[in-house]
Amino acid sequence: MRKAPAPAIDAAAMSHPVRIAALYHFTRFDDPAAIRPDLLALCETQGVRGTLLLAREGINGTIAGSADGIDSLLDHIRRLPACTELEVKFSKADAMPFNRMKVRLKREIVTMGQPDLDPLQGVGTYVDPHDWNALIADPDTIVIDTRNDYEVQIGTFAGAVDPQTTSFREFPEWFRTKRAELEAEGRTPKIAMFCTGGIRCEKSTAFAKAEGVDEVFHLKGGILKYLETIPAEQSLWQGECFVFDERVSVGHGLAPGDHTLCRACRRPVNEADRADERFEDGVSCPRCYGERSDEQRARYAERQRQERLAAERGEVHVGRRENASNDG
Repeated sequence: MRKAPAPAIDAAAMSHPVRIAALYHFTRFDDPAAIRPDLLALCETQGVRGTLLLAREGINGTIAGSADGIDSLLDHIRRLPACTELEVKFSKADAMPFNRMKVRLKREIVTMGQPDLDPLQGVGTYVDPHDWNALIADPDTIVIDTRNDYEVQIGTFAGAVDPQTTSFREFPEWFRTKRAELEAEGRTPKIAMFCTGGIRCEKSTAFAKAEGVDEVFHLKGGILKYLETIPAEQSLWQGECFVFDERVSVGHGLAPGDHTLCRACRRPVNEADRADERFEDGVSCPRCYGERSDEQRARYAERQRQERLAAERGEVHVGRRENASNDG
């Protein structure tokens, strides 16, 4: 069945910069499916777009819209069971970064594949962005970037360990291996973890604590809060931070970065990548060119053509894929 077009955004409401809210909260929803209809209806009424994930363990997502629309939705979410302490990080964009609104039911709001892990039972110690530099500059601290390889590639903290994972599901096995290596060296270091917005660290530090590691810390509010609050001249951050919307990356002050998205593999590409002969908008980039067949690239090229024609008609192509949902 052909999907209905995305709801129109009121031009007057969008005359000011679009407000973006990245949010998450671990709580216990007995019936996430019962929450979904009212949440989706309010998003559509308020002209809010993006993706929200609902699971028994809580809510996670990134949404965008007018300031009033976002405020209405956040008020609604905070009235859900035990959601008054909802974690939200705000930023702005000059244009709507999403094409439609999706509210999805999931087994986990950030997938680690550890069904018995409960962040509500205990996580690492939160560290304010203003105290983060001192912690990670300590030579006894092992700093771990919990994000996936394509995210780490465009930016990370100086000296951080890159697990080189392609999925958060790989993190537990990597962590156990890394811990065994450290113990073999006779080291019991402090561990400091960070991620985009804080949600992955809730699980990764809870996992470390469950594994018996005592000194575990994580950056409160994630990289986004650090970039928002720490001046560039005092920062230990290097590069840009991948975000899960059409901005693709941001820098200090949450200013839009220089990366765009390869529509074939969903990885970020920089200016050098776009100048490479293997790059074709919507079809391939230097990283995925060898991973796809000629037949696949032909399909991507046709999809890109259809999207271009839809844009010329002022429509959203129904086959267009959004950026990845918030997994920060």
